[in-house]
Amino acid sequence: MAAEALTVEVAFALPSKQRIVALRVPDGTTARQAVALADLPTLFPNVPGDTFSQAPLGIFGKAIRNPDTQLLRDGDRVEVYRPLAIDPKAARLERAKRQASDQEQ
Repeated sequence: MAAEALTVEVAFALPSKQRIVALRVPDGTTARQAVALADLPTLFPNVPGDTFSQAPLGIFGKAIRNPDTQLLRDGDRVEVYRPLAIDPKAARLERAKRQASDQEQ
């Protein structure tokens, strides 16, 4: 009996470009394997290739602890998270400093 195929999507976005790649994968495919099958480096040539092989992943907005072993289910959307440009805590601290200096003037 042939292995069952699943329909999944792999999503990645930059501020100026987003792509969702629909795939048919065999049952037993992991989240990381689906990202590799989506061939995102071809769609995003300006993004370093290791971004996709090492990036944190999620399914429908929920982070995956171990994407190398997380098995997918039919209909899952794997999301590739890009690194943050700035740490959110550092950004809040910087905004607070700016607001404080604006109020002093």
